Amino acid sequence: MKTDNLIRVWIVEDHDIFRRSLLRLCTPAHGLAPGMAFANAETMLTVLRNHIKEELPQVLLLDVGLPGRSGLDIIGDVHRHAPECRIVILTVFEDEAKISQAISAGASGYLLKTTRAETVAEAVLEAHQGGSPMSPKVAASVVQMLARLTKPAAAPVSLSKREQELLALLVEGLTAKEIADRLEVSIHTTGTHTRNLFSKLGVHSRAAAVARALRERLV
Repeated sequence: MKTDNLIRVWIVEDHDIFRRSLLRLCTPAHGLAPGMAFANAETMLTVLRNHIKEELPQVLLLDVGLPGRSGLDIIGDVHRHAPECRIVILTVFEDEAKISQAISAGASGYLLKTTRAETVAEAVLEAHQGGSPMSPKVAASVVQMLARLTKPAAAPVSLSKREQELLALLVEGLTAKEIADRLEVSIHTTGTHTRNLFSKLGVHSRAAAVARALRERLV
């Protein structure tokens, strides 16, 4: 696989062993370039500010409970310096308030640290393709929260047969790779369909799409 096709991943995690385990995921076998890892947010932001555009991270795996500035506190800073970077939160917390804060601040996904390593690698790919990977427990909490907050659409949403199939699979909780396999298309094609679906639904995340689907009985 060409280096240009590998996803650039940065990691901010203060736990040494877990940080090293995440770094070991960053291999061409997973579609990832060798990663860069930091033990705190301040050091990462300093490096980020001095990086050229072509070397900026495409996906950031970000811990919440960091020494100094928390992961939730720096999401806005990351987006200012690397606007195209997708942020996936990694945490031991299942607190609904923290989840809401992360998603509202612009995080693309939210995984618990108990998530299998292979699933984390798949989540990086999914986030890069425009998806919103979440641990099942987190997704259930977010969907319930968003279902309460989601307002009914102003007009009926017209979905194609493929978009209806995709939405049903999102509701089932399948990953981007599992959806691609089920639909017998590439993960890149799945990402394109997902972005188009989000646009039609007027949402920015998988959880919001599922919440809308359940609220309006679209599947």
